[in-house]
Order: sequence, then structure tokens, then C-alpha cells
Amino acid sequence: MSEEDEWVVTATVRRWQLTETLRQLREQHGWTMDETVERLNRIGGKWSTSKISRIENRQQGVKSFDVERMLDAYEVTDSNTREWVLGLSARAGERGYWLALRKDLPADFHELLNVEAALLAVRQLETIVVPGLLQTPDYTRALVTGANPGLDYEVAERRVLARMARQRVLNRPKPLRYHVIIDETVLTRPIGTPSVLRGQLARLVDAAESEHITLQVLPRSAGATPAVDGPFSILTLPEPIPDVGYAEGQGGSIYIEDRGHVRELLERWGILTQRAMSPARSLDSIRAAGETGG
Repeated sequence: MSEEDEWVVTATVRRWQLTETLRQLREQHGWTMDETVERLNRIGGKWSTSKISRIENRQQGVKSFDVERMLDAYEVTDSNTREWVLGLSARAGERGYWLALRKDLPADFHELLNVEAALLAVRQLETIVVPGLLQTPDYTRALVTGANPGLDYEVAERRVLARMARQRVLNRPKPLRYHVIIDETVLTRPIGTPSVLRGQLARLVDAAESEHITLQVLPRSAGATPAVDGPFSILTLPEPIPDVGYAEGQGGSIYIEDRGHVRELLERWGILTQRAMSPARSLDSIRAAGETGG
């Protein structure tokens, strides 16, 4: 498998694409669940409104022969469209290249790893630490061992390796478009030794100079902003999947798919980009923090 092929859409994202496409095909006709079931039952198989709902919400898998029936019901005659959708169905269960690396990671991160390889863009707010995609190995190591006292050395090192491997999305032929807002306190929070923090700040300077990375610092003077509710990300995946929110914390990691909630996140993001320093000023701030030792 070539390096470019390695970044093809993973199993999780293929399932998202498949179910989102099927939902959109139904909605394009303006059909209710009941109307859809009536049409599908004429074609064949056992159908119910609950089955359609479970498929569209990814609570139930869907076999290729049922996908073909749904395409018939939705009057999809274009051969390229049918081939693409049926291809998604046939490959929905294929495993991604993360399988070996993720075994020692917390379970909540497994789906993120599957999704991350297929992302087109990410908008991320971080208020406590430097985002994982921009961390240095030493900074990651300090975080992992600090947050998990007594963790086996080899497990800790595999977690560091996995986080570094995740960063390949920023270096692939078509790199991830990455817009990050970090709270100013992140620049001075003593993670690891002073030299570890200085190295991390230097990494941020390098990242900020990349064309596909936008880095902004939210100053202390901004006061109360949507950042007080904690970190979050907005993930942009391949069409036809709409933007998805993502947040993680002590209670676990969640994907936010409700369109109303995602719109709220987008509104918060818009406010934060206005309240944060410009990319140029942010870069100056990061450089200054590095020169004073973090």
C-alpha cells in the first residue's frame, strides 16, 4: 500500500459516508420514514421505520443487498453513484492502519484515530495543554506520565509513538487544514522541564509558519469567552458528511452530530477567532514566551 493509499477513508468514516448518503437520498425526495418503508417493502426485504432510523443513525449495520434495494427505492440510476455507494457498503468493515498502534490507548480514542486519518480540516480550541497534533515527543511524554503516575514505561512510550504517528495528517501529500486556538496560559504552564516547554514552544513557532496551519492565542485579557466551557473541536470530513463536533474529558469522548449543537459550536468558534490574537500577533506571543523560558 502506498503512503497516499494509507490515508484513504477508514472504516468508521466509510460507515458515516454511507449512512449520511442514504439519509440525504431519502430526504431529497422529501419522503417520510413511513413512505420510504412502503416503497422498500414493494421491492423486497423486511423493512420498518425503526430499521431505517437505526441505519441512518449508525445504530445498525446495513448489508450490501439492502443498500442496493434502498438505491432502487430512491431511484438512483446513475451508475457511478451506485458504484460508489455500494463500494462504501462493501468496504465498511475494513480495518484501518491504526489497529496495531491503538491497542495500548484509552478506548475512547479508538474511534478518533479511525476518523482522524480521513479528516479534511479541524478547528480546535485547547485551554489546558498544547493540542496533540502539535506536541513534541518530550511534551507528550511529560503529559502521559504526569496524568498516569505508575504507568508501565513501555505502554507510555507506545502512547507517545501513537501520538507522533497521528501527526502524519499534517505532513501527508494533501495535509489536514488545521486551525487552532490555544489559551495564553498554555504557553506558560510548566509541563515537563523548562527545556521541554521551550522545545514545545519552538515547535509551535514552526507549525504556525506552515501554510495549512493557522494558530491563534486567546489572551488572558479576553476575559469571559465561550472558552470557559472547555475545549472542543469541529471536524470536517469528506462529503457528504456534515461537520461534526468533538469533545473529550474525564467522562469520556463524545461526537456531537446534532446539527443545532454543531451550529452552536460554529458560532462559538466565530466569536473565539475574533477575540483571539491575530495569527501574526499570536506568533509573536509564542516567540516571546519561548525567549523568557516559558
